[in-house]
Amino acid sequence: MKGPQKSIVCPSPSRRRYGCGVEATLDLIGGKWKGLILFYLTYGTLRFNQLRRLLPEVTQRMLTLQLRELEEDGIVHREVYREIPPKVEYSLTPFGRSLEPILTQLSTWGDTYRQKIGDLNPTEVQDQPAEG
Repeated sequence: MKGPQKSIVCPSPSRRRYGCGVEATLDLIGGKWKGLILFYLTYGTLRFNQLRRLLPEVTQRMLTLQLRELEEDGIVHREVYREIPPKVEYSLTPFGRSLEPILTQLSTWGDTYRQKIGDLNPTEVQDQPAEG
């Protein structure tokens, strides 16, 4: 006779155990697009198409997936306005805003690195979303 069967439970993000804080942070904001999405949202609320223009290399599907994950993790707020055509805006939650110092430091470090390798003109304006 067999003993009780053990069910296999896949850990949800909230139940995952991390080895350190860096691992937990990178799990939430790592990848090619999430950091950039969050960086641009530090400047304020943006609509989906504004994010698409700021990130021309990301596909619509990938941007949608990344925004959905950030929303599920409580970092980004999605506001849907019942209008025709539908209007959807994205902004940082208070929890997401807590990432601002980290994102600023990443930007500063990255600009220093870009200068070191000759990829940044000293007169170039810091990465900021274009108006509009």
